[in-house]
Amino acid sequence: MFHKEGYKIISISMILFVSILFLTDAIVEVEWLRKIIMIIFLIFFVLILQFFRNPKRTTIENINQIIASVDGKVVVIEEVFEKEFFKDKRKQISIFMSPLNVHVTRYPIGGEIVYSKYHPGKYLVAWHPKASEENERTTVVVENKSVGKILFRQIAGAVARRIVNYAKKDGKAIQGADSGFIKFGSRVDIFIPLDMKVHVSLNDKVVGGETVIASKE
Repeated sequence: MFHKEGYKIISISMILFVSILFLTDAIVEVEWLRKIIMIIFLIFFVLILQFFRNPKRTTIENINQIIASVDGKVVVIEEVFEKEFFKDKRKQISIFMSPLNVHVTRYPIGGEIVYSKYHPGKYLVAWHPKASEENERTTVVVENKSVGKILFRQIAGAVARRIVNYAKKDGKAIQGADSGFIKFGSRVDIFIPLDMKVHVSLNDKVVGGETVIASKE
């Protein structure tokens, strides 16, 4: 299964791949060179398919738990001052996605979408300390009666050049459902209340829509 954000790119890549195969077969006479060219473009096409895959995830909805928004590695767990929305201290959990990870962004909790904003910006590497404030990004805040307001932020990286955000203010968020997509690598920051218990550690691998990263104590 592939994500809808990849349909156009996959279609174009498939046409180019098939065209290149025919051209290579017709023009390149040296067999070993023809095979190398075909293998290179086959690898490229497979990487495109791999990047836009959208595997089915089983989310056990729980209003007391925060789940990972994306696949990847936990690179930050710290207490910070969140400047954009809360303007006070929160626990920040950041998940870094490599180009090989699934890049679907999912709602970490269910509830009402109370804030959704796009910010143009730079394309620093995703792990750069200033990426959260200076890179192209989207900020979404979802609120439910149990844990209150949870903010999560999609952040573009040095390779990612397009962020897709489906969250609309005053809309409804379903825990684990698609909230967006980041094309070609990046990270997601999740800001939770200070009194919540964190269930992951630095360098842990998490699965979007399934791994519980924090819960109400």
